[in-house]
Amino acid sequence: MKISYHGHSIIKIITNGKTILFDPFITGNELTDLKVEDEQPDVIILTHGHNDHVGDTEAIANKSGSLVIAPNELAVYLGWQGLNTHGMNIGGAYQFDFGQVKYTKAFHSSAITTEDQQIIYMGMPAGVLLTAEGKTIYHAGDTGLFSDMKLIGERHSIDIAFLPIGDNFTMGPEDAAVAAKYIGAKMVVPVHYDTFPPIRQNPQTFIDLLEEGIDGKIMKPGDYLEC
Repeated sequence: MKISYHGHSIIKIITNGKTILFDPFITGNELTDLKVEDEQPDVIILTHGHNDHVGDTEAIANKSGSLVIAPNELAVYLGWQGLNTHGMNIGGAYQFDFGQVKYTKAFHSSAITTEDQQIIYMGMPAGVLLTAEGKTIYHAGDTGLFSDMKLIGERHSIDIAFLPIGDNFTMGPEDAAVAAKYIGAKMVVPVHYDTFPPIRQNPQTFIDLLEEGIDGKIMKPGDYLEC
């Protein structure tokens, strides 16, 4: 399994012969190393409906025929746009040919904001547990700290967790460090920071706050791990 980070909350996972792209916010993301025209994922997984997470899903999926997995209301909406979607909801798991996807709680909001100043509700925001090749990867999505993260950690042996640290819209470094303790992942990686002025952060602050025994890793856009 190859796991790479591409700025903001974009994660790419190559496993079981499939390429999976999480929250492909590329256009307008000055931190990403990706180009929309180059991406041909088999699967796109979305955590919630905000524009900086749905991003270029429609353009990429139309070009590549990607399966889009998303919280149900968002999946229905994207289905209406002609995409091939699979809707899910919090607490639900489904076994795909590349691995199992399970949606978890996230405390945030979820809506698409249109150019004509409409806000379209997109259901509950979520985190995602992807289990494949005997490994479990947790993408927390956009969220604040919540105590049920302990339950997520108790119920699942998580190898790598991607946690937002930007503050303002999500957890900041201090709360994210507590989340890392609750989750008990073997490795934690900070995401969702520096993209916009309100979420400027030094990721090393998060790493320094981690309790002894928790392995934290700062990934730059284009960095990858193999596990």
